[in-house]
Amino acid sequence: MSPSARATSDHVAVITLVRGRREHLARQQRSLSRGTVRPGQWVVVAMDDPGLVDFSPRDGVRPTVVHLDADPRQLPLAAARNAGAERALAGGARVLVFLDVDCLAGPHLVSSYDAAVTDDPDVVWSGPVTYLPAGLDEEQLATPWTLDSPHPARAMPPPGQRVLGAPPELFWSLSFALSARAWEATGGFCEDYVGYGGEDTDFGMLVVERGLEHGWLGDARAYHQHHPTSSPPVQHLEAVVRNGAVFRDRWGWWPMTGWLEAFEERGLVERVGDDWRLVEGARVDHPTT
Repeated sequence: MSPSARATSDHVAVITLVRGRREHLARQQRSLSRGTVRPGQWVVVAMDDPGLVDFSPRDGVRPTVVHLDADPRQLPLAAARNAGAERALAGGARVLVFLDVDCLAGPHLVSSYDAAVTDDPDVVWSGPVTYLPAGLDEEQLATPWTLDSPHPARAMPPPGQRVLGAPPELFWSLSFALSARAWEATGGFCEDYVGYGGEDTDFGMLVVERGLEHGWLGDARAYHQHHPTSSPPVQHLEAVVRNGAVFRDRWGWWPMTGWLEAFEERGLVERVGDDWRLVEGARVDHPTT
């Protein structure tokens, strides 16, 4: 099938958040354009990124850019997802696909999410994500499925299979899809979370609380482009502690305990009873992206 002849699912919207990462965003656009089915909308939420007004690919999937102001505490990830969904729904979307800006879409990602959500609109579907190594050239990045090796932390099924009953605490916003009806039932992401950490697990819990279900979808494969990071994510120290406390207040337990314990080993946080707090004077510079 030639690129100009590809089918489009008018009722499917892909929603992507971005600040910087322009090359990653451009590659994602090309991956969506090469898919067996293209989305009817590609909503790109620019978080304090006014330069994105110039992002206008000449061929393939065209972006609808939504601009969102910065939050002084860090990137407003939860609010940005909600803003993207609002725009997509206003444009007539019935299937919402959320795809991290670092992720390339596999050839069947849009079509398989569309089919699964249409068949089971009360399930929030998540597909496998492969973390790509550094140093790939553009030809390799154009065919990332040749390096398919999903992250081992989530026991995703192989292509052709769907599995219901995925644990809500393993929900991951890198790549997921749900119906407009399911989105409205959840009320979206809790905007008390600002910056990195906690909002994913909160949404996973919210899905189950609202009577919906999580599922894993083997055909909806995505490929995470490499970028420098740290483990534990010390650049997100303040957000992890702040958002962890928000989660504790909402659900009665602390998420991200592996990171918190690693921060504790580095003298950055301390336990106070059942809570975690920043050690006085502990600060880490915020990332720019």
